[in-house]
Amino acid sequence: MNDAKQGVKVSKNYWMKVVLLFFIGWILIYATRTIFNPIMGVVGDEFGLSNTQLGLANSVFFLTYAILQIPSGMIGDKIGRKIVIAVGFIALAAMTYFSGIATTFVMFLIFRALAGVSQGAYYGPQYALSTEAIPDSKRTVGNAIINSGMAFGTSGGYLLSSKLVLDNGEHWSLPFTVMAIPTVIMGIIFYFVLKEKVIRPEDVEKDEQTNGTESENKISLGQIFKNRNLLAAFILCFVSIYANFVIITWLPEFLISERGFAGSSVGFISSLVPWASIPGALIFAWVNDKIGKAKPLVYTLVPIALLSVFAIAFVTNRPLLLAVLVIYGLTGKLALDPILITFVTKNAPRGALGTSLSAYNFIGMSGSILAPYITGALSDSLGSMQIGFYLASVLLVAGLIVFSFMAKDKPISE
Repeated sequence: MNDAKQGVKVSKNYWMKVVLLFFIGWILIYATRTIFNPIMGVVGDEFGLSNTQLGLANSVFFLTYAILQIPSGMIGDKIGRKIVIAVGFIALAAMTYFSGIATTFVMFLIFRALAGVSQGAYYGPQYALSTEAIPDSKRTVGNAIINSGMAFGTSGGYLLSSKLVLDNGEHWSLPFTVMAIPTVIMGIIFYFVLKEKVIRPEDVEKDEQTNGTESENKISLGQIFKNRNLLAAFILCFVSIYANFVIITWLPEFLISERGFAGSSVGFISSLVPWASIPGALIFAWVNDKIGKAKPLVYTLVPIALLSVFAIAFVTNRPLLLAVLVIYGLTGKLALDPILITFVTKNAPRGALGTSLSAYNFIGMSGSILAPYITGALSDSLGSMQIGFYLASVLLVAGLIVFSFMAKDKPISE
């Protein structure tokens, strides 16, 4: 076996353990993000904040998160991905706790920004390790299971803070304290359980067939951004995440202030989106693994998702609004993401997989920086959040058009 292939041999079932660990990791990542959203009004009242300033609190978090994407991917490729993930999680636990005990809005912003830095260590190294571990034939489904942790975490964060604070009348700091405990435990587990440079049984077989002739060349960041397929995926990821974070950030407050919902029902209704995304992601991931082409699924999911985003702001009938939220969950960002991640891994240079995935998430998460602040500012200036949802649907149209002209499917065997 050649030097490029040297690593740790693992069993056929190791990938299942990796999927489970990263699934839990995303639960904690998203729960520590979304505990703030249902109680934005409570925090705003305590610190005397406008919607623009509340949006800024989320935007600062995602600004630092996005900035760390490419560096964390490059560092993980160089020194080891599991150490980057473990350190990031332990730091996230500390910053989540300190966010809850902040006594001024400026302190809260600083701790949220540092929490964003900590979460920035996860995405690229995580998907690089899972790509190495999951068999090629199960990659999209494996990524979909991992991604479904985002849905559970989003729902859990909504329900935790709305129950403790809106229903039970606890101080808004309590959800932050609660979430810090499992987060630090998970960081320790990551360090001791994950393995670097795994060699799957199928890799041994493939290496014997090719006599070790595969090589990994050094790839520059510029080469990654010059790849038309990767760039198309980056752009579509950006608009998808922008729309998703308009919903994740502002849907609870929109339901309270413009649709008359109250208490824990806000957390429950907001959770319809992540709950619906779980079967949607698994079904469409299975289809993607079967057909081996991203474009047909993109052309199916994105148009339905953009119409759903538009309808969230437009409809006033409550049962219809609930139906629209479910439809967005089935076809939106969390359903699309496993398909795009697999598309990126198929087109990324093997020697720069972590960097390519981090670049993908850096561009995509730039949408999460802009969405909270822009939507909050539009709400303050126009007196309604509706225009923020309409803007998100227009961006999805633009992203779909760009992807259709730039992207070209590659067979799974390539």
